[in-house]
Amino acid sequence: MENLDVIYEDNHIVVVVKPQNVPSQADESGDLDMLSMVKAYVKEKYNKPGEAYIGLVHRLDRPTGGIMVFARTSKAANRLSEQIKNGEFVKTYYCVTDGIPKESEGHLVNYLKKDDNIVKIVPMSETGAKRAETIYKVLEVEKNLALVKVNILTGRSHQIRVQMANIGASLFGDGKYGKNISKTKHLALWAGELSFKHPTKDETLSFKVYPPEEKPWTEFNVSKFLG
Repeated sequence: MENLDVIYEDNHIVVVVKPQNVPSQADESGDLDMLSMVKAYVKEKYNKPGEAYIGLVHRLDRPTGGIMVFARTSKAANRLSEQIKNGEFVKTYYCVTDGIPKESEGHLVNYLKKDDNIVKIVPMSETGAKRAETIYKVLEVEKNLALVKVNILTGRSHQIRVQMANIGASLFGDGKYGKNISKTKHLALWAGELSFKHPTKDETLSFKVYPPEEKPWTEFNVSKFLG
């Protein structure tokens, strides 16, 4: 568990950095996942008998890295889940697009449907279609790349990747939805900021984590925007 990057913890929550290509919870791959890692960390650090309770209140897609918060009690899990439901749990993503959006900022609304791990934009009337809303803002442009800040108003699988690709600005390194596949081991999508109310205290917690020091992130002055 020495590889787990914990940036904040108390009796109610654990805030960690999820590496890219690590699942948020166990899946059919059998690879070590964040939920299992946090459970093992808490069990070992606090000498917990049996399995430690850890509540998974939100997820990041496997290729996405960045900040995640886990609940250490069921009360914290319920209260954080309620914040997500009410739109009080604010996640801010950063991405680098291979191609520059025509509009410097926008509010994207589409209906998405997942089929065999591929998400497609479909008509609203199609069975299984789910509304997806994304707000984006271009922060900086370098050659044919753009550094983009993204907030999602819905939490659909592959949402940012599909909606940005749909406006001609697929994410750098996206082999699934991108047209021009850039050589990189990581998708250029990072959950860089997270803000929420502490589940038991009258205070708002805010966290920021920088994306990896690698291309294409190093093409931009990320610290200027992430603070």
